[in-house]
Amino acid sequence: MSQKSSRIPGFYKLTVEERLERVSQFAELNEEEKLCFLRDGNLSLAIDKDTADRMIENVIGIYELPLGIATNFLINGKDYLIPMAIEETSVVAAASNAAKIARVRGGFEAEASDQIMIGQIQILHIQDLDKAIKEILKSREEILNLANQQDKVLVSLGGGAKDIEIRKVDDMLVVHLLVDVKDAMGANAVNTMAEAVAPLLEEITGGKARLRIISNLADRRIARARAVFDKKAMGGEDVVDAFLEGYRFALLDPYRAATHNKGIMNGIDAVVIATGNDWRAIEAGAHAYAARDGTYKPLTRYWKDDDGNLVGEIELPIAVGVVGGAVSIHRKAQICRKILGVKSAKELAMVLASVGLAQNFAALLALSTVGIQKGHMELHAQNIAVMAGAKGDQIDEIAQRMIKEGKIRLDRAKELLEELYG
Repeated sequence: MSQKSSRIPGFYKLTVEERLERVSQFAELNEEEKLCFLRDGNLSLAIDKDTADRMIENVIGIYELPLGIATNFLINGKDYLIPMAIEETSVVAAASNAAKIARVRGGFEAEASDQIMIGQIQILHIQDLDKAIKEILKSREEILNLANQQDKVLVSLGGGAKDIEIRKVDDMLVVHLLVDVKDAMGANAVNTMAEAVAPLLEEITGGKARLRIISNLADRRIARARAVFDKKAMGGEDVVDAFLEGYRFALLDPYRAATHNKGIMNGIDAVVIATGNDWRAIEAGAHAYAARDGTYKPLTRYWKDDDGNLVGEIELPIAVGVVGGAVSIHRKAQICRKILGVKSAKELAMVLASVGLAQNFAALLALSTVGIQKGHMELHAQNIAVMAGAKGDQIDEIAQRMIKEGKIRLDRAKELLEELYG
């Protein structure tokens, strides 16, 4: 493809092989990379059993998820095809539709801060906390130098320990080691540095260092995205108003906010998994950040601009890497990263923030408007029909019957399959 574009009309109508061919042209995949996704029994091409046995304990096999591509994403003027590994129906389609609507007014604008992670050292049994704080600050350069001796490669790339913070937490001190991890997720580097400086901090304070570990509340590693969703593309200003009423529910009620944010993570987690990153760390950081002011809140904000269009923003911590860990081992994760075309952890974080905003917009739009909710229901009914064993034209027939009856259930799908097709 001479002009790369993530806008691929009718992509969902293509066969699996045809979709892969379009993605291969976009990302310039070679034959081996294409076969990694299509060949039956291809798990050995992604992770062989020996590699898997080194990654975790007590391995008995390899478990896979469906991998889809979200289209239409335009982020900071660049087109992206988004690989998403997920089992939930309609997530990929919803993200693609949201990106299509955002594209009308220029797509997503995104940014990310420096890739700073926090290593925590807990220090107990200190006689004079204030005096200990002063002594630690006096020894700041010595502490940072010791930390940076643990990873000279990271330092040579411009990263490494940059500063320290000290917090009083009840009767203990918690020292934060602020480490620029560059293009890695950073857990190994940060934990190693925290371990190394703990004895020095004991010597300085006269206390006892207990825990020395990374924090997954990566609030120095923030990603943001913003988009304007055209009111006409959404269905009119009445739809925008209905959307904002639904958003206000999440803003005022933590029970709703939890589900609201889950919709964000549907998209982010799927891309994090596809790229071989730690989705559990992302989840932990996101939900902690949502409650940073003492009340659990949405991670997105929405309002109307002067023309009546919907404006959406998202802000959350995203700690991901493009080097190290499973990212460097898992073959399909490497190919997914190639499909994305990201060159740095910061760029990946900006893509993830944009996907999270798109996914949240799509979910709230579906919940706030009856017409789009119907489309979600049809997808759900079709999925139930497939689970019952329906094939080809049987799927739509059974799905429509269940919707008409108001009985979208697996047992009813099986009954209809038997009644209609014997």
